[in-house]
Amino acid sequence: MALEDELLRQRHERIEQIRNLGFDPYGQAFEYTQTIPQVLAEYSSKTAEELAGHINVRIAGRILTIRRMGKAGFLHLLQEGEKLQIYVKKDAVNEISYKLYELLDIGDIIGVSGYLFRTKTGELTVHVEELVFLSKIMFALPEKWHGLEDIETRYRQRYLDLIANSEIRKIFITRSKIIQSLRHQLDERGFLEVETPMMQPLYGGAVARPFVTHHNTLDINLYLRIAPELYLKRLVVGGMERVYEINRNFRNEGISTHHNPEFTMLEFYQAYTDYLGMMQLSTDLLRQVAIDATGSALVTFEGRVLDFGAFRKFSMREAVMEFWPQPEKPSLDNVKDPQWLLRHSKESTPGMALVDLFEHHVEKQLFEPSIIYDFPVEVSPLSKNKLSEPEFVERFEIYAGRMEIANAFTELNDPQEQRRRFELQLARKAGGDQEAHVMDEDYIRALSYGMPPAGGEGIGIDRLTKVLTGSKSIRDVILFPLLRPEGDIGLVDRLRELAP
Repeated sequence: MALEDELLRQRHERIEQIRNLGFDPYGQAFEYTQTIPQVLAEYSSKTAEELAGHINVRIAGRILTIRRMGKAGFLHLLQEGEKLQIYVKKDAVNEISYKLYELLDIGDIIGVSGYLFRTKTGELTVHVEELVFLSKIMFALPEKWHGLEDIETRYRQRYLDLIANSEIRKIFITRSKIIQSLRHQLDERGFLEVETPMMQPLYGGAVARPFVTHHNTLDINLYLRIAPELYLKRLVVGGMERVYEINRNFRNEGISTHHNPEFTMLEFYQAYTDYLGMMQLSTDLLRQVAIDATGSALVTFEGRVLDFGAFRKFSMREAVMEFWPQPEKPSLDNVKDPQWLLRHSKESTPGMALVDLFEHHVEKQLFEPSIIYDFPVEVSPLSKNKLSEPEFVERFEIYAGRMEIANAFTELNDPQEQRRRFELQLARKAGGDQEAHVMDEDYIRALSYGMPPAGGEGIGIDRLTKVLTGSKSIRDVILFPLLRPEGDIGLVDRLRELAP
């Protein structure tokens, strides 16, 4: 702590010295002519001769390196993930600017103006003629901050991660492109973007445990939404036939490389279609998203190439047959036989047994983009039954990289059947299933006014981003993932104590 205290004292002294030179250590607006990436894009290909005409630039950025050499020095500035060298020479700037240069620390943010040239080694550089101080760094960057690797620090202090790891910035640029692509594609197809409540008197639209909060004025408990589904379908009842929402959902569940309790979903609903129509729309959307975000429908994840232009399709029964781990695979008669299913699972119904076998033996093998369709009714309280097999529903999920990334179905629009499904869920809740769906009387009332046949779908933005960026954990694609509370953050306390 003594070393850190000494550093903080030095930084406080620097602040006073900077003020004495007439600069604000936490400066004012700075108008630049180009960003550093724009300078590099426009002039990186120029030769020394082509730059000889004194091309003036005005740039800003964070100091990455300082190399002082007598009465001159080289620094690198970072902006928007890219760096550019600057050159400060004592006889090229005024006396005050050079004194300011001598006070600079790695991590400070400055603005400079000058002209471009190439050094003897050929590096594009700004010959500084004016220097402006914009913001003082107080804490030293980590010793190995060039390529910061400590996972805890990277997630907890994302600001350091973004400074140190240029690849992280690219992940979130790709994430933004994914959202832009989905929004653009749906807009082009006549969908309307809407917003629905994040605090709800009843949680629903998914099978999950909610977070609970309280409204003081109304003196009622509210739930952070686990899905916007039931609100979006109310809009379909009201005549908004194509709607979507890019929404934040909250599920009170575990944390893993695939799960974060707060996550982003795209949900969209289309009247007068079914799960087959949604299946075609989904494959079109995801193929174009991959192209828009990465430049190709072929992406690399965990060292393997995934083709978002070619989706494999299996019914849930077919998937169990195809991916059965033992050499002697079950036949179609086996997976249709309730007794065979119950013998191979601890679940109490054939439908739940089929899902159990799928989750244990199939999910972990679905690496290539795959569609699994036709789910048992027990796990699909909001889906329409198949006419040919009422014990199944018209539902599909999309998998890639061994993760579910989308869930869709033909929407159940029969209010009496919906009530019966809710009652079955209540029975499961009474039996101890904390994730079972609750009864929503107003939603049943909405269906009673008539909802047209419709298809609906949710796509997990975080998991899709994880696959398209080749990231190891879902925390890598969420700027501020949920973490356990930090212990002692005494360095911040020391900053306060050592302030003059």
